[in-house]
Amino acid sequence: MFKRNGGLKMSEEKDMRKDEEIKETESQETPETSEPEVEHEEVAVNQDSENENDASNDETQDPKDEEIASLKAEVDAKEEQYLRLYAEFENYKRRIQNEAQTQKKYQAQKVLTDVLPALDNFERALKIEGDDESFNALKKGVEMVYDSLLKALEDNGLEKIKTEGEQFDPNFHQAVMQDENPDFESGQITEELQAGYQLKDRVLRASMVKVNQ
Repeated sequence: MFKRNGGLKMSEEKDMRKDEEIKETESQETPETSEPEVEHEEVAVNQDSENENDASNDETQDPKDEEIASLKAEVDAKEEQYLRLYAEFENYKRRIQNEAQTQKKYQAQKVLTDVLPALDNFERALKIEGDDESFNALKKGVEMVYDSLLKALEDNGLEKIKTEGEQFDPNFHQAVMQDENPDFESGQITEELQAGYQLKDRVLRASMVKVNQ
């Protein structure tokens, strides 16, 4: 009987020891299982702090970056102003060159225009007929002067406008009379009443003509 009771006590003590070992094991495992949660919380806190830092960096821009952006905008504005001024200067230079060329091309216009009445008088004088020998000699001299003067004017760009037999052109001709001549087509010039002249491509004076109907 004593042995049986002693065996029971020993088995109870073993059970109690096992329970205590199990409790100790559980108490040791509990901190290990809680560590990952702590690490996860630390990672979340770090991410939040990084986001806050990024936001603060966006809100507070570096003054140097602002200065660089301002200088770049100023350079762009100056470059645009320079290009605009350069284009205006090129247009001005081109306009001055064109005006100089035009002035050079037509520089004799006023002189030639003033000489035209003298040419008309020469032509009227040469149309006069005479049988006297001295008259013919004088007429020959006048004709030589007229030819020399006309040659000098032509060398400076003066050109006589063609008339007789040409089609009437209001840009070059002034119709003052009409004609009915079967030898000419309608609209053709049958007679020149006063010579017209042009300087290169500019009309100084239109020709006065008679036009066939």
